[in-house]
Amino acid sequence: MRNNIIKAAIKYEGNYEKIALAIKNNEKFSTGGSIHKVITILDNEYPATFKQLRYPPFVLFYKGNPELLNQSAVSVIGSRLPESYGIEMTRKIVGNCNRKYVIVSGLAKGIDAIAHQEALNTKRKTIGIIGCGIDRIYPMENEQLYHQMSKYGCIISEYPGCTPPRRHHFPFRNRLIAALSEKCIVTAATLKSGTMLTVNEALTLGKEVICIPYPIGSTSGEGCNLLISQGASILTNAADFAMI
Repeated sequence: MRNNIIKAAIKYEGNYEKIALAIKNNEKFSTGGSIHKVITILDNEYPATFKQLRYPPFVLFYKGNPELLNQSAVSVIGSRLPESYGIEMTRKIVGNCNRKYVIVSGLAKGIDAIAHQEALNTKRKTIGIIGCGIDRIYPMENEQLYHQMSKYGCIISEYPGCTPPRRHHFPFRNRLIAALSEKCIVTAATLKSGTMLTVNEALTLGKEVICIPYPIGSTSGEGCNLLISQGASILTNAADFAMI
């Protein structure tokens, strides 16, 4: 059963619906082992938080240390095009948060990459959840970071090999970022962004959402201010960072 799930995930490039149908129909696959490092939904190592999802991933392809997946974690997320204020706040939050937490983000450019890099720079643990094949580096500007995290952190994906980064992968991926984290910290967000989709997933799962406030008129922080007005927790001084 386990091998069939892995082979279905590889054949259908991580497509959730097609894998589910293959399992339901008990589809048979040719013999041969997987060259991927994987954790399946049947394994003891599979993160318990993912089982709470409506669509828990059948297979997690990974690089690095999978033990991080079952440790306490917070997500740090935000815009791909942050202002200097958002960059500074991301570095300060990651560099000062409690070391018991693994820093989770999406290994995208902008706030995600800054959060991961600051975690590595301060010798913290970090997990990147990507929306393309586990062997595919995207975006290419994060190539060095990808290799660092493969060695010193952990990268996971529902998608095998070099599966392309298809548009619908990223909003679907966001549910994993939310589920793996006890708290979701937003350091930069416009009103319409993938960041807000991740926040919605976190709220659906009952996770605490924490935001950095922005000056009125700052478009890169409008999403943060909206969330604060709707009841999200707010960070107002450096002392708050150490409380996370």
